[in-house]
Amino acid sequence: MTNNGDNAVDTAARCTEQPIRGSSVDMESHATRTGDSRRQFLGTVGIAAIGFLLGSSGLARAKSDTDGCSDDFGNREESVHDRLRDAYRLRVRTARDTLLAGDRVTTHRTNGDHERYPDAMADFTKGLPHDDHGIVDPEAYATLQRALVEGDLAAFDSIPRGGQRRLAEPEGAHGFELVGVDPHGVSADPAPAFASAETAAEMVELYWQALCRDIPFQEYPDSDLIAAAVDDLNSVSEFTGPTNGGQVTSETVFRGLDQGNLQGPYLSQFLWQTITRGAIELTQKIRTGEPGVDYLTDYDEWLANQRGAMPAHEQRFDAEKRFIRNGRDLASYVQQDIPFQAYENAALLLLSMGALDPSLPHDADDTTDGLLNFGPFDVLDAVITVFNCALSAAWYHKWVVNKRLRPEEFGGRVHDHRTGCASYPIHDDLLTSSVFDRVEEEFGASLLPQAYPEGCPLHPSYPAGHAVIAGACITVLKAYFDESFVFENPVQATTDGTALEPYVDEDLTVGSELRKLASNMAIGRNWAGIHYRSDELSGLRIGEKVAISILEERKEISLQGQQFEGFTLTTFDGERIRI
Repeated sequence: MTNNGDNAVDTAARCTEQPIRGSSVDMESHATRTGDSRRQFLGTVGIAAIGFLLGSSGLARAKSDTDGCSDDFGNREESVHDRLRDAYRLRVRTARDTLLAGDRVTTHRTNGDHERYPDAMADFTKGLPHDDHGIVDPEAYATLQRALVEGDLAAFDSIPRGGQRRLAEPEGAHGFELVGVDPHGVSADPAPAFASAETAAEMVELYWQALCRDIPFQEYPDSDLIAAAVDDLNSVSEFTGPTNGGQVTSETVFRGLDQGNLQGPYLSQFLWQTITRGAIELTQKIRTGEPGVDYLTDYDEWLANQRGAMPAHEQRFDAEKRFIRNGRDLASYVQQDIPFQAYENAALLLLSMGALDPSLPHDADDTTDGLLNFGPFDVLDAVITVFNCALSAAWYHKWVVNKRLRPEEFGGRVHDHRTGCASYPIHDDLLTSSVFDRVEEEFGASLLPQAYPEGCPLHPSYPAGHAVIAGACITVLKAYFDESFVFENPVQATTDGTALEPYVDEDLTVGSELRKLASNMAIGRNWAGIHYRSDELSGLRIGEKVAISILEERKEISLQGQQFEGFTLTTFDGERIRI
């Protein structure tokens, strides 16, 4: 007895397993050959084969091939046969269109530090064996690099460990996704170089953030410590954060870059407002770190941490849950969050506000309400879908392309340089910063104080994973909801975080508060001392690219979408686009 459903799947599989017509390259056998990474594979296929895939003749051949496959779907009723054929063609066409619309990068640019410093002093090496100055064992690091090039599980199993903690899935850099742009096809600017003035400015900012963690956002205009941070940041030559008339001020310091971040309170409404989750009302008080408690400020503890030791201390938390009111609270939120929870909560709040974009075809006619397509369920599904796809792109750039060391590692280089134990090419903007008078007086070292006892996770810094997720999920929310919608009852936390109070100074729109949420979630990791500002900015844009590619696919999957002109949204660069 014939199982026609299995026949359909088997036939589709056989079609996709065929080598490229008109090319001598067998894609499957080449891509799976031991020792060939995907990067090597693309290099070997070459421009001619890629051109065949992208060119009009190649697309015509691909269409012809899929047409031929449609005749083998089995002896089913004609309507079912047509449906399976149409579904298969839609998936093939969508994949083709996504490939054509991608960045089409052949080589990702780096800052050159990996080649410039053979001892890997500017690379992420945490978790591997290190010498007494925090420089990685060369053979251990070479083993990691071989594994990343080969993309073979056995090679990853052979990487030496310096302690109990394990690397955060470097194998993930070679994963595929079945929706949206391929993770290796997303371009990004290279990370700022170790010795650059931009990196120096980023480290100056991070040291000041560590000192200012417990100052309530509302008290910035009256804080002497904030004023000192503002003065010092105005003295560096390449600060890339927001300014007012070219100057850092107490109203712009430590905020996100775009205009939406400079309106209203520091924190987005989506992190304060009560969220309705069905029959549950969620009040957004959180468990936050105990004020004044920082970690990894002792050199021996820092060194053990770089070698992958388990944390020497347990996390100390405030006895009372609070609304987020300062940098330490925000760092605590992004330490304990489920990656997509802030954006799922934002979607639920916006749905309860009736803020769906009226141009979407979620109400296709006078007799039906939209649920599955362009309606509430579609929004929630899209938010969940994009976050892991965006992380796949981040993992490739982290492990394979940029390999950037974490701020806590950079802090170790600063400490050794300032104490004369080593000499590193650190820019004078950092070495001459006034922040070290305060850091060394309070902690007795030049290390960057951390908000978490474990310090950073065991994967490279650039781009920030939280930022990539934020960029992707916020792009989805901007596509589905009306960015001009105004919050009816905006709030802000009291300075002790025990309550919320009305915010009445100006109107706050959905668009500005979504952009602020993205920056809050990304910069929250900077408040912890584990990411740089450029990690945030690059991550937001990578996530945005991934989300746009997935939205391009989603707009065509429903009957309502047949008359849909496309999603509209404002990008993180302020451009209004239609997808």
